[in-house]
Amino acid sequence: MGMNTPSGRDGEPDVVVDINTTPLIDVMLVLLIMLIITIPIQTHAIKMNLPVGNPPASITQPEVVQIDIDFDGTTKWNGQIVPDRAALEARLARVAAEPVQAEIHLLPNKQVPYKDVAAVLASAQRLGATKIGVIGDEQYMPEH
Repeated sequence: MGMNTPSGRDGEPDVVVDINTTPLIDVMLVLLIMLIITIPIQTHAIKMNLPVGNPPASITQPEVVQIDIDFDGTTKWNGQIVPDRAALEARLARVAAEPVQAEIHLLPNKQVPYKDVAAVLASAQRLGATKIGVIGDEQYMPEH
């Protein structure tokens, strides 16, 4: 049969040598709260001088030039056939030289080789025509 015996000498209980950390945690939390309160609030604001009022309305609408590229590589400028690449580049150079450039809408056929479209885009970029966009991309969407 078992008997309970004291674990210490002379019947005294063992001395607990672990430190009580509860007061230390309380002091640390108080110091943390004091540190948070004393930190200045930083604002991340950028000062900008913005114009006041509405912007002036655009009086003149930009001219729109439509370049069509057919399936066989034939290029049309506003519906008129352009005979060769040099004539197209001359027209693109005129558009690029204007102070207010015309908007160029490039409408390639669905079956045209990409090299023909890329050649027109490269010529426009090289000559400085910056307002160019490819339109009619809905023809490339898959049908459901």
